[in-house]
Amino acid sequence: MLALILSATPAMAEPTKGYYSMDALGCMIVRECTDGVEEIWGVDFLKERYPDSDWSLVEQEFARILNALTEVGVNVYLAPAKYFPPGHRGVYHTVSNNFYLNDRFMHRPNVLMTVMRHEGWHAAQDCMAGSIKNSMIAIIKPEEEVPSVWREIVEKTYPASAVPWEAEAKWAGHTEGMTMGALEACSKGTMWEVYEPTPLTRKWLIENDYIKE
Repeated sequence: MLALILSATPAMAEPTKGYYSMDALGCMIVRECTDGVEEIWGVDFLKERYPDSDWSLVEQEFARILNALTEVGVNVYLAPAKYFPPGHRGVYHTVSNNFYLNDRFMHRPNVLMTVMRHEGWHAAQDCMAGSIKNSMIAIIKPEEEVPSVWREIVEKTYPASAVPWEAEAKWAGHTEGMTMGALEACSKGTMWEVYEPTPLTRKWLIENDYIKE
């Protein structure tokens, strides 16, 4: 009987091109590869997972970011390093609205917060484009407001087409409270009151009936 039960249990999906690859990341994002992937339900989850780390300096901001993400329908997961290409610390997926953190790096509170803020900013960009439920993203800050130091770093590591979005996410990733404020505005439905849309974003929002002229 045991053999029959085991044979009837579906095998865990594995990425076709192996782990530590974009294929593995994609397999996790579409929720086919889920071995060891756990939803983060609060700061106590982190304290239990990493008992030797001091979370006191970041727990309030982390809790508020996580709460805002939960309110808008974004789930945050801690996932094994095997599902990420080398060097990738986290990812936000605009279609599923799920957000994954690489377990290999998250024992360091400052690193975790940098990734939470960065990927959380992408979720806020999703909100800025009309709704967290769509797959569009829009810049939140006017490009001239982004400090040049972050833009220059991003220009060296991302294709030119991604720079406007990644530069402000890089800035947010290293700025306490910036992502938290944007996500809380999103969760309260005040995104376009707190952040004036850029002209192109406003045009998109009007054309798609998110706001009135």
